[in-house]
Amino acid sequence: MSEPFIWQDERAPRAGLPVLGQDERASRAGLPILGQDERASRAGLPLSVVIITLNAARAIEACLKSVAWADDIVVVDSGSSDDTADIARRHRARVVQQDWLGYGPQKRFAVAQAKNPWVLSLDADERLSDELSESIRHELAAPRHRAYEFPRRNRFMGRWLRHGEGYPDWSPRLFHRDHANWSDDPIHEKVVTGGTIGRLHGDLLHESEQGIADYLAKQNRYTSLQAEQLYARGKHAGAGKMLLSPLFRFIKFYFLRLGFLDGVPGLVHIAIGCFNSFSKYAKLIELGRKTVRAKLHSQIDE
Repeated sequence: MSEPFIWQDERAPRAGLPVLGQDERASRAGLPILGQDERASRAGLPLSVVIITLNAARAIEACLKSVAWADDIVVVDSGSSDDTADIARRHRARVVQQDWLGYGPQKRFAVAQAKNPWVLSLDADERLSDELSESIRHELAAPRHRAYEFPRRNRFMGRWLRHGEGYPDWSPRLFHRDHANWSDDPIHEKVVTGGTIGRLHGDLLHESEQGIADYLAKQNRYTSLQAEQLYARGKHAGAGKMLLSPLFRFIKFYFLRLGFLDGVPGLVHIAIGCFNSFSKYAKLIELGRKTVRAKLHSQIDE
């Protein structure tokens, strides 16, 4: 009959030898002894992933699977009527309901729900590549910056864009919330930090399932919000700005940044971006004219 297996620590007292602790074993082996803080650092700092959602049932599962290794996942939902919340809970996410506040304020609210100081902020239709996941975990073992950015790769018309406006779309998403956070902008929000921003390897994959019609409708809403934001800041535009901005944008992204190498999807993506620029300034001009007419009517009435 074979002898039962005995663990190393159990063999020692049976042989009349002292049981060695982890640090003492390391010392006898000639290895460095790690303090508690250093052990925690090598294991990686705890990370909170925050995601804002609205009717994202078709996309959010891939997002959640790509961050399953994180110890805290928060989904801030603004009233989904589909299975978004149920899918999130199945992937051990905490779901918090919050009426829509605008992109910047909504993301700031999400960051405030995080349990950990290090936060990764994602949209529901984004997911981490394996390389980016590994980069984040490696960097969090010994962070050198207060925030980190990484290239965002966009899938458009069934094709991953590799040039032009679609890649690399550098985007700061990982940060220490005591030193960085989202701006309050209702649209085109950005991460603001007083420290340096590091760069990580690996792509953040943005895989939208929107068709052209839905994409254009979304861009129309965005340009309206942009125009209102510019007007609230006292900005103005004329015909020159409205015409030249799209032209320079096309030259930059289609030719200088090789957007033509992405074929028809690249051309369509850049062309829509140029039209967005035209629409934004046209709407800004319209807002200015409405204000002028309102003032004239007010003066006439007086």
